[in-house]
Amino acid sequence: MNWEKFLIDYQHYLKIERGLSKNSIDSYGNDIKKLIKYIHENDLKSSPKNIDDNTIQQFIYQSSKKINSRSQARLISGLRNFFDYLIFEDYRKDNPTDLIESPKIGRKLPDTLSEKDIDKIISKIDLSKPEGERNRAMFEILYSCGLRVSEMVNLKISDLFFEEGFIRVLGKGNKQRFVPINGYTIKLITIYKDQIRTKIKVQKGFEDTLFLNRRGKQITRNMVFMILKNLVKESGINKNVSPHTFRHSFATHLLENGADLRAIQQMLGHESITTTEIYMHLDNSYLKTVVEKFHPRKDG
Repeated sequence: MNWEKFLIDYQHYLKIERGLSKNSIDSYGNDIKKLIKYIHENDLKSSPKNIDDNTIQQFIYQSSKKINSRSQARLISGLRNFFDYLIFEDYRKDNPTDLIESPKIGRKLPDTLSEKDIDKIISKIDLSKPEGERNRAMFEILYSCGLRVSEMVNLKISDLFFEEGFIRVLGKGNKQRFVPINGYTIKLITIYKDQIRTKIKVQKGFEDTLFLNRRGKQITRNMVFMILKNLVKESGINKNVSPHTFRHSFATHLLENGADLRAIQQMLGHESITTTEIYMHLDNSYLKTVVEKFHPRKDG
């Protein structure tokens, strides 16, 4: 079996056994493709079964000249997962990345937007155009429900449970969760769904897809990024804003207003509370307020 065959089997494993999304599978696959390219370019005879830690170390060293420490750590993690898979399938007895240390990196916190910033961005949407109502509904649901952009573009009309006040979200690993949705966002989605979407010629296979492009197909992640990029530019906000910034702002604003961290974890769809904590870049004054308000010894 050559590298390419192992890679295909690995990607099948990630999809079927681990239930990862296409984006995650592509990301893991790209890590292995970089290693394969390095092996071919250097005319090495290493196979997935016998490649050693020295070869991996040299590959990481060469890669580190082109990528930052965070990307380097991501690459090492991707390789480690691949060789763990080979051990799992009894192709190897050891993992050649075990002795390779990942670079020390701090927790990178994305920019957060204030409510004023979010209102400013959304106000730049041109509602005179049919796609304006769609765009307003999309960004409102990103902020009010804290969805990942991939979760938002994959929403189905059958996922909307407005009478109960929830939407059904299919998250990472095909894990389903129900997220509360407020009345204002329900109103905006209903306007789009009933007044705009009904006038689009829906392509076969997308009848249940909520957010459509002008051709009647599911809107793409890239298109959402491009729309937001233009809105941020028009609003004059000097921050690195992506759809994920809306998700981060959702979590931050909830916590700052007294929401329970566990509840936020459930709404975001995080497996570990540690992941949720990364979003919580709260200053000491807020933490002091929490202790003074809730600790049983607050009055001495």
